[in-house]
Amino acid sequence: MADYKVVVSDQVFPTVDVERDLLSRIGAELIVATGEIDDVLEVASDADAILNTYLPWSSESISRLENCQIIARYGIGFDNVDLEAAAEAGIVVTNVPDYSVEEVATHALALILTSLRKVLAADRSVREGTWSIDAFRPIRRLSTLTVGLVGYGRIARQIAAPLQVLGTNIVTHDPYLEPGPDLAPLVSLEELLTTSDIISLHSPLTDETRGMIGAEELESMKPEAILVNTSRGPLVDLDALVAALRDGQIAGAGLDVFDVEPLDPKRVEGVPNLTITPHMAYYSEEALEESQRKAATQVIKVLTGEKPDYRVN
Repeated sequence: MADYKVVVSDQVFPTVDVERDLLSRIGAELIVATGEIDDVLEVASDADAILNTYLPWSSESISRLENCQIIARYGIGFDNVDLEAAAEAGIVVTNVPDYSVEEVATHALALILTSLRKVLAADRSVREGTWSIDAFRPIRRLSTLTVGLVGYGRIARQIAAPLQVLGTNIVTHDPYLEPGPDLAPLVSLEELLTTSDIISLHSPLTDETRGMIGAEELESMKPEAILVNTSRGPLVDLDALVAALRDGQIAGAGLDVFDVEPLDPKRVEGVPNLTITPHMAYYSEEALEESQRKAATQVIKVLTGEKPDYRVN
């Protein structure tokens, strides 16, 4: 009989061989659940640990966990777990905040440059037989622009470094930071929105940040502004952004995340100057393995009485 029971609540990886191998070293049995929360709880109610990606864990669901010591999220965010309910139940919640920093930074840069250089529109134009830059005017020189980073954690700092090498001016907004000699200038969100040519979002999803970019904020941006979001979809009011792009209120946007996923393509059909990707910024083969290894390691540490590396509650 296994010493511990660990349940994967929603399996999104090609395999769970990494977790299975690591957990076997402490005598843990790994079970992959399927279905909605009630289906998962049929096998997870007596689990010692939960490995979780997207499945929501509400206070009611958490109350049905009889033996659970830890809910370990594979990803960076933890807004799908009721942290207070978990704490009251004595359940540790962890995430993996550093597993895909390079990937998300690279993807955000790709969206910034694709939008700025109008790469997708140019590609379509050439394929349709047009050989001219007239339809893409104006395009600005990157080194003349200001990039505003909303949230200035690991990912935003990795984005800032190459942009600064390319000569851009960087400003940031992060209510959790104090100005310092090693930081880019910190400004209010209002100042960042009104002065930046490119705005890239890197904030967590909280009650305060949900809908932080809506119709009013979009209206305050420069007409030539580009908005990029590789963080959390609900930070942006998608309908307001679509309206702003259709009206030419801002110049462009690049989105990897959306308020409802998967995205209904009808919501963005025919929207000009919008580049979208299917919530893939986190992905590389190396990042997936790192996420699986680090999430499983948090489980091992808690079950064996050690302090986890990434506790969030």
